[in-house]
Amino acid sequence: MLARAARGSGALLLRSAVQASPRPPRRASSGLPRNTVVLFVPQQEAWVVERMGRFHRILEPGLNILIPVLDRIRYVQSLKEIVINVPEQSAVTLDNVTLQIDGVLYLRIMDPYKASYGVEDPEYAVTQLAQTTMRSELGKLSLDKVFRERESLNANIVDAINQAADCWGIRCLRYEIKDIHVPPRVKESMQMQVEAERRKRATVLESEGTRESAINVAEGKKQAQILASEAEKAEQINQAAGEASAVLAKAKAKAEAIRILAAALTQHNGDAAASLTVAEQYVTAFSKLAKDSNTILLPSNPGDVTSMVAQAMGVYGALTKAPVPGAQNSVSTRSGRDVQGTDANLDEELDRVKLS
Repeated sequence: MLARAARGSGALLLRSAVQASPRPPRRASSGLPRNTVVLFVPQQEAWVVERMGRFHRILEPGLNILIPVLDRIRYVQSLKEIVINVPEQSAVTLDNVTLQIDGVLYLRIMDPYKASYGVEDPEYAVTQLAQTTMRSELGKLSLDKVFRERESLNANIVDAINQAADCWGIRCLRYEIKDIHVPPRVKESMQMQVEAERRKRATVLESEGTRESAINVAEGKKQAQILASEAEKAEQINQAAGEASAVLAKAKAKAEAIRILAAALTQHNGDAAASLTVAEQYVTAFSKLAKDSNTILLPSNPGDVTSMVAQAMGVYGALTKAPVPGAQNSVSTRSGRDVQGTDANLDEELDRVKLS
């Protein structure tokens, strides 16, 4: 009896000491109902029953019957998803920056037996585990990575909690960081860093725009020069083709005129027509003398049109006659005499021009 009283007093002292420590209120229990023999268990709740101080069974939702005095409802566990606010705490990052951070924890009791007998207060245990895991994970990251890798940080905290809370019959569904408070000086330096980064990006974008503009202008000038050279080339080719066509057309016209003239000379009175044409050309040329220059060369009798026409027709007749074999020496002697006579006439004309 004394041993039982000592054990009972020790248990009371232990419970009073545990209750004296600050803990959040238990949300996994909806109160301990009394044994009324006939009990109705609500949905999504698990009632742990002890018989004579020993675990007996877990009541399922619906109608249940217990033995009075012997059976006692010891724990009531909620099987719904539970939301727990993790209090704000301080943590030091990898680059020695102190942060004030809090979060929200979402969990669910998967095994009511383990949640009842594996740990004294499941919610308090999970909350403390979440705080210590958060400090441990933040110590592995620098300040910049804390903001960038928020999702991976939450996932790491959930994995660590699930590994430790498996024996408690609790599963952590997710963990979300609510607020991250940075010291004022660090916040000012971060703001300055952000402004410097934005100025840098603006400068880089401006320089890239200037470069692209210069490249576009140079490319435009290059294309303009290429098009201008191609246009000039095409113009020169077209001009050369036009000139060649004109020369060819003139040659064809002249050849046709010569053929027509030759055909006309072979007809009746062709020599008379040729003499008339030569006389007209001589009169036209004589009318243009001394218009372009004061220095001119004139034959000995410029006014004698008949002699000039006769001389021209004689030259034409000499050219049109076929050379006779054996008469080459006489022709050459005659030509030499004609050349000497022509040279003498030219000398006389020069002397007249000098005297005038």
